Amino acid sequence: MIELPALPLPGHGATLERFRGLAALAREDLVKARLAEGHLDAVAILAELGGSALPASAGERWGVWAAAPSSVRAEHAGGGWRLTGDRPWCSGAAWCTHALVTAVAGDGPRLFAVRNEAPHAVPLDDTWPAVGMAASDSRTVRFTGAPAEPVGGPGDYVGRPGFWHGGAGVAACWYGGALGIADRLYAADDPGPHALAHLGAVHVALGAARAVLHEAAAAIDADPKRDAQELAVRTRLTVEAAATEVLDRVGRALGAGPLCRDAAHARRVADLTVYLRQSHAEGDLEQLGRLATPW
Repeated sequence: MIELPALPLPGHGATLERFRGLAALAREDLVKARLAEGHLDAVAILAELGGSALPASAGERWGVWAAAPSSVRAEHAGGGWRLTGDRPWCSGAAWCTHALVTAVAGDGPRLFAVRNEAPHAVPLDDTWPAVGMAASDSRTVRFTGAPAEPVGGPGDYVGRPGFWHGGAGVAACWYGGALGIADRLYAADDPGPHALAHLGAVHVALGAARAVLHEAAAAIDADPKRDAQELAVRTRLTVEAAATEVLDRVGRALGAGPLCRDAAHARRVADLTVYLRQSHAEGDLEQLGRLATPW
């Protein structure tokens, strides 16, 4: 069972504490961090957009299942909403008791709160044959006339300032995962000069990631309603680059041994490799290029 931490909401003066908490979770276990980050993001979304769907008990475990919005449709009939369709990439498909789900309605894309229970919500077998992040159970969930409560109005999910705050929070998890992998190099016995050179480069990369997360947290708290898209995309790309360098340099410094004989390290490497692909790579770089202004 994953113990869900109580971390501050973003944009309320303690965003850095939130980022540190997410990073600490990810340094320990990336799967636990991924599920906790989804739950905490759902809590932040519900707090920002309001509604009566706020988590009511400590036993509720929430996810945010927002990939491929057009894969689920929403219909309003009989005084309520119903969701139908297959949603891929549902982390915690069997673990979550509730989820925030994006769907296309007659008036545009919307966000809905849904109970994750049969027969209206069923994870599909054989839809998550992953090696990295295997334990996140990110199967496809099939919704069949699932009763749903709207959270905000059309377009509110992506239009709110906190959308990008949540995106920066994911980068904090990537940073924590990179720390966990770097720990193996920091603890190496009697490293040679080449390994020490890699360690120096790893230290620089992690310092850059840490600095940009500190900057993002301070900016979010200073002006929570500001459009944080450029800030979040730049933060994510900086941390992604740092984590990618850590993966490469730790492997080059230590060789195949830890990947083949240290199960925990090998799992971290596989998990972070998959988790980083939540980035859209060159697509995000293009987006940042369109947003960038001179320093």
